[in-house]
Amino acid sequence: MSSDNSRPREITLRFLAEPTDVNFGGKVHGGAVMKWIDQAGYACAVGWSGYYCVTVFVGGIRFYKPIFIGQIIEVKATVVHTGTSSMHIAVDVSATDPKTGARKRTTRCLIVFVAVDGAGDTVPVPPWHPKTEEDKRLQQYAVRIGEMRKEQEDEWKSMELLELA
Repeated sequence: MSSDNSRPREITLRFLAEPTDVNFGGKVHGGAVMKWIDQAGYACAVGWSGYYCVTVFVGGIRFYKPIFIGQIIEVKATVVHTGTSSMHIAVDVSATDPKTGARKRTTRCLIVFVAVDGAGDTVPVPPWHPKTEEDKRLQQYAVRIGEMRKEQEDEWKSMELLELA
């Protein structure tokens, strides 16, 4: 598939944090936030690639602030790097108090998806090329995380921790 500038590079999901999302501490459960991150990342990856996509890596997830029930949640997913079949997507989560309008970043991470066909084989994705200095910084970050991930996997293999498969 060739590069198609009409494909959306980012997507933003917005919704209200509900009581079913709460943990024992009275705040939104981290697992719920991770689900939202995966959903936004998936929607972004499918929109960019035009194919079904699977999550292959979630890294650098950082929870900054808690999310409370009744806040308006915004999950923004942005393509920041592409490989042959992979898309590295930066995801930012923010929460806004609808009574005051106060907004805060709550979570951030990098997630990697791979595009696959009906048989589950990888397929090429349109390349993304950075245009701004911020784009270049985000792409460099994604590449560094990928290099660190490879080093970590190599270390795990050398310690035979991946024999679970």
